[in-house]
Amino acid sequence: MTIPTTQVDIQELLESMAESIRQTLQDSEPLLIGIHTGGVWVAKELAAILGADFFDAPLGTLNIAYYRDDFTRIGMHPQVTPSDLPFAVDGRQLILVDDVLHSGRTIRAALNEIFDYGRPAGVTLAVLIERNGRELPIQADIVGQSITLSPEQHIKLTNNDGLQLEIKSKETPDD
Repeated sequence: MTIPTTQVDIQELLESMAESIRQTLQDSEPLLIGIHTGGVWVAKELAAILGADFFDAPLGTLNIAYYRDDFTRIGMHPQVTPSDLPFAVDGRQLILVDDVLHSGRTIRAALNEIFDYGRPAGVTLAVLIERNGRELPIQADIVGQSITLSPEQHIKLTNNDGLQLEIKSKETPDD
């Protein structure tokens, strides 16, 4: 299995995703929303590639911490920031962006929060990495790359001097 590990590899995935977005949503004047944290990083890169003429509003950000179904088990992270949707979502086409689609629970929480803001015309899900292990019937419309990992592995997007992906095993402590 090969995953994109360099900034060049990730840039190629982002370019491919941007082209799919352009072809799929070119006439819909979509709004772009990134899920905190990795989804916001990916959304910012996609916005830069697509250009200001593709979007008529600034990037929206969602922090779905309060909407997670495992909130009582994992507790609140001390760095929780509020969501920021600087536009009305009613009747608009949205592009919801995340870094990794795994169980589907993050996307479910994001959709719940979006619908608290209003009723969009549609939501297109774009993810940099789609991996196996879905627990909910949620699938991405636009995918940078699909990978298969063992249940002991997880993939994480970091942003230290550029976007990078890491695969770690549960036995391996984080650095």
